[in-house]
Amino acid sequence: MQVIMESGFDVVYLVLVITLGFLTIRLARGKKQFLYFGGAAILLGAGDAFHLIPRMWALITAGVTNLPQQAAALGVGKLVTSITMTVFYLILYHVLKERYQFNNKRVSRVIYLLAAARIALCLFPQNEWLSPDAPLSFGIYRNIPFVILGVLIIALFYAQAKLHKDRPFRFMWLVITLSFAFYIPVVLFADSMPMIGMLMIPKTIAYIWIVVMGFRAARKQAAPVA
Repeated sequence: MQVIMESGFDVVYLVLVITLGFLTIRLARGKKQFLYFGGAAILLGAGDAFHLIPRMWALITAGVTNLPQQAAALGVGKLVTSITMTVFYLILYHVLKERYQFNNKRVSRVIYLLAAARIALCLFPQNEWLSPDAPLSFGIYRNIPFVILGVLIIALFYAQAKLHKDRPFRFMWLVITLSFAFYIPVVLFADSMPMIGMLMIPKTIAYIWIVVMGFRAARKQAAPVA
């Protein structure tokens, strides 16, 4: 049952976010914020596919109890997803810059430094991505700059949406907060308490919500004025 439910959910997620990404670009009408948003959605889906497709294949062929045998493929997928997730938030920052005409060079430098630090830490061999017993310590180290990056983007979306009375994105800060709230316990406790891994489902739903927000905003601006 887990194989069917999890695999079905993952397929729906990947198809949905990538499709909405292309539709958002189609509706953009040259506006950078929606081109960025559509690209971010496609990148999110494509990056997650590197992890989810090997996991689905492992579940179908080896079963839940034999997942460690697929550690190498799953590890490479996690590495790719970790990097593309970081770039996803960088693109969201550019959406914010375009949408609110936000131009603070100091903040931009901090955002890019945190993203670079996260990606660099992901590439360290000490992560042991190909091992079924990857160390928790580096899982924590590589997520420290990522969480700080997330907190900054949450604060920026909260402040800017409130300042500009932006109803379509008024909950963007909250959804990003939820995505991190579901993600952090998985990083810390999933190895010792596998059931914690179920939090990846609401985390994924939060990402879908983010993508839907961008699509709906693009569709609204593309609608003909009566």
